[in-house]
Amino acid sequence: MALQPAGPARLVRCGQKDELYRSGLRSGAGSALHSLAGARKWLEWRKEIELLSDVAYFVLTTLSGYQTLGEEYVTIVQVDSTKKRVPSFLRRAIFIALHTVLPYCIEKGLLHLEHELQTEAESSTLQSTSVRGLSSRTLIRNWMQKQVGELTEEQKKRGLRVVHVLKQCIPLLHRLHLAVFYMSGTFYHLSKRTAGISYLRFGGPEGEDQSIRSSYKFLGIISLFHLLLTLGVQLYSFKQKQRARQDWKLHRSLAHQKNMTTEKTAGHHSRCTLCLEERRHTTATPCGHLFCWECITEWCNTRTECPLCREKFHPQKLIYLRHYQL
Repeated sequence: MALQPAGPARLVRCGQKDELYRSGLRSGAGSALHSLAGARKWLEWRKEIELLSDVAYFVLTTLSGYQTLGEEYVTIVQVDSTKKRVPSFLRRAIFIALHTVLPYCIEKGLLHLEHELQTEAESSTLQSTSVRGLSSRTLIRNWMQKQVGELTEEQKKRGLRVVHVLKQCIPLLHRLHLAVFYMSGTFYHLSKRTAGISYLRFGGPEGEDQSIRSSYKFLGIISLFHLLLTLGVQLYSFKQKQRARQDWKLHRSLAHQKNMTTEKTAGHHSRCTLCLEERRHTTATPCGHLFCWECITEWCNTRTECPLCREKFHPQKLIYLRHYQL
C-alpha cells in the first residue's frame, strides 16, 4: 500500500491528541509534587515538572522509535526530508530538544534577564515568586549578573526594551507559523519544520485529506490577516504600555516602602501562607483570605480556587488592597 503525505486535518488532530495526553501527564506529576512537597515547592518547580513530563512523553514515544498516541490515533508515521526513511535518532533528538527544552530555556532566560535589568530600578525585596524560586540555581544567574553589571544605565534600558519586544514577538512567530501551516499543510510545529520531520498517512480514503485543503488555506489567509492587524495594534500601543508599566513599578515600590514602615512601627508581620514570608502587595480572594499578589496570581495560573478553603473563583475577582496597612 502506497503511503501519501498526511493532510492538515490529520496533523491538527494528532497535535491535539498529543497535547491532551501531555496535559494529563503534567497534571499528574504536578499533583504528586504538590502532595509530597507542598504548595510552595509546587509553585517554584511547576515549570520544571512540566518540562520533565513533556520530555518523558516524547522520549518514550518518538525517541524510542514508536508513534506517539496522537500519531497512532490518526494513523500517520514520521519520515525525514526524503519521505522514504524514518527520521534518524539524531533528527528525532533535535526535534524533542527544540519542541520542549528550547521554549523552557528561552522563557527562563528572558525572565532572568528582565529581572537583572530591573534590579537598579527595583528593590531586591520586590522579586517575583518565580524568580525567588530559582535563587538556588545560581550558575547562570551569576554569569548573567556579571554581564549586566558591566552595562551602562542607557544600555540596561535599551536591553529591557529588547526583552519586552522579544516576549511579544515569540507568540507572534508561532501564530505566523500556524498561518503558514494552514496554507501549506506540511509542518504543524515549528520544531518539526526545523528538524525536517514530516508525515505520511496510511489508511482511509484517497481523497480524504485533499477535500478539505482549500478550507485550511482560507483559514490560513484569515489567520495571517488577523496577525497583521494584531501586530499593528501592538506597535501602536507599545509606548503607552511601557509608560503604564513604569508608573506601576513606581507605585508598587512606594506602596511597599510604606507598608514596611507601617509594619515595623506596629511590630506586626503578616505572612503569606503560600510563600511563608511577609506579604507584599496584599491581595484578597472573594472568600476573604489574604496572599501576596505575585503568589496568588501564580497560583491562579493553574488552579482557580482558594489555597486555604478551596472555594472556586475567577482570577478577575482578586482584589488588590492598595492601601492595606495591617
